[in-house]
Amino acid sequence: MTSESKGTETRGIAQLTTAMVLSGTLGVFVVESGASPFNVVFFRVLFGALALGGYVIARGWLRDHGFTPRTLGLAVLGGVFIVFNWVFLFQSYENTSISVATVVYHTQPFYVVVLGALLFRERLTAAKVGWIALAFAGLTLVSGVTPGDFTSGGTYLLGVGQALLAALLYGLSTLVTKRITGVRPHLIALVQVLVGIPLLLPFADFGAMAGAGADWGWLVGLGFIHTGVMYVLMYAAYAQLPVSKIAVLAFVYPAVAMVMDWAVYGHHIGLVQSLGVPLIVLASLKVTLARDPRVVTSRRTTSAPAPAAPQPR
Repeated sequence: MTSESKGTETRGIAQLTTAMVLSGTLGVFVVESGASPFNVVFFRVLFGALALGGYVIARGWLRDHGFTPRTLGLAVLGGVFIVFNWVFLFQSYENTSISVATVVYHTQPFYVVVLGALLFRERLTAAKVGWIALAFAGLTLVSGVTPGDFTSGGTYLLGVGQALLAALLYGLSTLVTKRITGVRPHLIALVQVLVGIPLLLPFADFGAMAGAGADWGWLVGLGFIHTGVMYVLMYAAYAQLPVSKIAVLAFVYPAVAMVMDWAVYGHHIGLVQSLGVPLIVLASLKVTLARDPRVVTSRRTTSAPAPAAPQPR
């Protein structure tokens, strides 16, 4: 590795680490805003569109956007999936905890593999099936669901289901967006958040925001920090790093989320639950690294959507 390429990789590591640390604070911003999940996502996409739109315009990328009617349609469809993925993830925060919801949500890569095999006949090896089974064994431990949760009528089981549904929607968005080529990822992300504005407008309760006061700061932060700044850092890093390093650094996100949940709210997963975390981490790395040893994206193509808590693959 030359000194120049080493410097480029070091810069990419710093950028992606910063992006993952920021994404780990996402749950705190959501909870502290005090808004409903639909309101949170609506204002996230609104402020996120302003942030990403300003960046894209400043870089002059709208003039040569590269979209065709087909790829624009795919970006819109991916946006529908990703926006409702955020809604279900944020609902899961309410019904479980940031820690549990985040780790359960981190089963995303397995849905991508399974859905790819079911919908597009992508190759599914016995090894991948084994790693996916291991991951869901870990998921069972992390969720902490007991037989009593199925009969108690509580919201915890619902919250785990919401995190799983969010991960499924993320997987669908990933598969759709993988079929878009020749378009900068920033532009795809911009389309996805723009889609969310009219999509969520009927669900937004503006009356509930009348007395929000300082809580608006959390919502603005979700748009400008967790959508604008974070995505710019993330996509810049993807152009400079191999899949192996991206896969490892992606786990900074759930680690920071769990620390923040403990530091701010005193929530932490139990001993038995913690045994499932390394199983999910190991299986995720094995499945991700088995897919493609090449660099994940370039300045003109993308293979992943704009994520809720980013970990495009």
